[in-house]
Amino acid sequence: MQGLTRRFGAVAAVDDVWLDVADGEFLVLLGPSGCGKSTLLRMIAGLLEPSGGRVLLDEEDITHVPPQRRDLAMVFQGYALYPHLSVARNIGFPLRARGRPKVEIRAEVAKVAEMLGLTGLLDRKPRELSGGQRQRVALGRALVREPGAFLMDEPLSNLDATLRATTRAEIVALHRSLAATVVYVTHDQVEAMTMATRIVLLNEGRVEQAGSPAEVYDAPASVFVARFLGSPPMNLVDTVLNGDGVARGDDLELPLGLGEGVPERPVTLGFRPEHLTIVPNERAGLRGVVIAVENLGGEEIAHCEVGAARICVRGPRPLGLVAGERVGLSARPEHLHLFDPDSGRRLAWRPAAVTTNA
Repeated sequence: MQGLTRRFGAVAAVDDVWLDVADGEFLVLLGPSGCGKSTLLRMIAGLLEPSGGRVLLDEEDITHVPPQRRDLAMVFQGYALYPHLSVARNIGFPLRARGRPKVEIRAEVAKVAEMLGLTGLLDRKPRELSGGQRQRVALGRALVREPGAFLMDEPLSNLDATLRATTRAEIVALHRSLAATVVYVTHDQVEAMTMATRIVLLNEGRVEQAGSPAEVYDAPASVFVARFLGSPPMNLVDTVLNGDGVARGDDLELPLGLGEGVPERPVTLGFRPEHLTIVPNERAGLRGVVIAVENLGGEEIAHCEVGAARICVRGPRPLGLVAGERVGLSARPEHLHLFDPDSGRRLAWRPAAVTTNA
């Protein structure tokens, strides 16, 4: 994708997106509703005409090539199965449309059905299937084409939580066995973190950050990314970075391990809930009051008030905290993140300087 843009009137749903998708990559387009991820996918598929930019496949410009000639297979959120056709005929439909021999179609359908655990369901109609089975039929119809890449638009959103987890694992296993190229749209961060080889996080039609799941989680490029990823998301507190390399705020004093010579400036300090530890008050970098404690089974999340800020602490159950008690907390310097309070972008720091990491 080179400068891909799509406008609806004066609104840019996708705004100057440049992306390379490597062969065999599982690329997840992630972001909140309305950020442009499905619009971007539909332009790749040829279902929407770009307002600007180009779509390339194997270095060939396919921007204006009709969808059926793009060698791409689309899996939709709503399955898009033919209700009057059997599972076998739904899966084999792309091959019949290409005029392939019946014997070849039966062999290909049988192979894909076995791969997806659908062999015993080939004579059924879609109405006789569960949601998870219908989704596998939709995947089978895409697989049988042996396309250059798979495009998936929130394919698991209609499934319940248990089925989503199972189907998620099936898609990941398929990707690994086929070494297929996948571009996958979701607003679900769990799907993105567990399935992707690379995540592209979109915000208002623009790429906010692209990287491996570990990179976008461990080093968010902006306050937006820090708030979007994580459950609970990263704690963010307005502080001042002093010349001694210590971030200070209300009931907060955390050294960054920078030494002397750091220019004093306001910063937004970030730290993940799982990176906070409970310590005696005299060793605490944060001092607060517990507001509530949530029991998640194997873990607990404590909601605390530190000065005027609300923060979360996450750890194995039991944390040993109860609502209303005072608590001392600490975080190691390597787990602290700094952001510019005006632009929201991540700051990179050295012993002698703090600079914006654009």
